[in-house]
Amino acid sequence: MRTPSLSDPDQRMLLHDVADRINTVADQLPLPDQVQPGPGLGEILDDEVRHLARLLGYLAGESAFRHRAAARHPDQATPSQRRAALALGAALAALGGAVHCLGVLADLSHQDPGRAGNWTVDTAHQQLVERLAESRAHLARAAKSLRTAADARSIRPAPSPPTPAPARTR
Repeated sequence: MRTPSLSDPDQRMLLHDVADRINTVADQLPLPDQVQPGPGLGEILDDEVRHLARLLGYLAGESAFRHRAAARHPDQATPSQRRAALALGAALAALGGAVHCLGVLADLSHQDPGRAGNWTVDTAHQQLVERLAESRAHLARAAKSLRTAADARSIRPAPSPPTPAPARTR
């Protein structure tokens, strides 16, 4: 059973914390000019895929919980949080593509060299660079969506007091 929902300041802090963690994952990924296939990159991808999967699992769980509770608390699910979960899923998919490209490069390194082989290695390396850049972009989008959701909670207008019924005149 889940704990009761957090207060708005607690939710804002939590969303900012998750956004910070997403940015940390993005920061650990090499920039395009730093991509060097090998065991070091494999370890980085292994670590960051695990971190990202945990964050995605957390957001998916929260989204499911909010979806089930929507009938009682319709104002708690935000489009920004849903967009963040989608962007995290896309980042995880792009990282999966990067892992695949790294595997292709490892396989090619054990084949006979040749002109066609070099072109294939260059192509696989370029795809690896593209998947990592794509992951970084999706992670940035997810963090921005979570920050937007957190900030929207802090600027939500206070409920206006009920207006008195007009006086009847006869």
